[in-house]
Amino acid sequence: MQKIQKLGTLVSLSVVGIMLFAGCKQSATTADNSMASPTPAATPAPTPQPGVMVGGALMTPDKTIVQNAINASNVTNLVMAVKTAGLVGTLSGAGPFTVFAPTDDAFAKLSKATVAALMKPAGKAKLIKILKFHVVAGRYTMADLKDGQILTTLEGDKLTVSLKNGQMMVNGATVVTPDVMSSNGVTFVIDTVLMPKK
Repeated sequence: MQKIQKLGTLVSLSVVGIMLFAGCKQSATTADNSMASPTPAATPAPTPQPGVMVGGALMTPDKTIVQNAINASNVTNLVMAVKTAGLVGTLSGAGPFTVFAPTDDAFAKLSKATVAALMKPAGKAKLIKILKFHVVAGRYTMADLKDGQILTTLEGDKLTVSLKNGQMMVNGATVVTPDVMSSNGVTFVIDTVLMPKK
């Protein structure tokens, strides 16, 4: 009987020893895991710079209409005309303005004699009139405009908006690039120079 009690004691001690050993091993594993280097967080993708590409340059909303236009390679004639007419200050002002900006290809549709005459001092008044016919007071995006909507230009004449199958036109000119946002307004790049009736 005494031998059986001793044997039971030995078995109990062995079980306790195994449990303690297992517990130590588990603690060590937990400690090792807690000391392991954390998995590095994934690097977030860079936020795309806001803006619209026009003439190979990014037009950004932190620049004025004129500052953006100067950087675009396809509206150089318009920029030159604005400078000649002395409207840089106006279009750099607080506005806001909505500008329908003809491309260089649009100016190429006019005769060279017409363009040359407009760029001369004698043609300045007419040039100003034509350029103001491309500008509307207020900030309009494509989402704001409706088919058949009439806009009054700074020149005083009217522009008619046409929207068909997602294509926007204004007085027959096709909008090539809409919603070019600037700090003082919005520009719509168009494929034709608009001419006032008067």
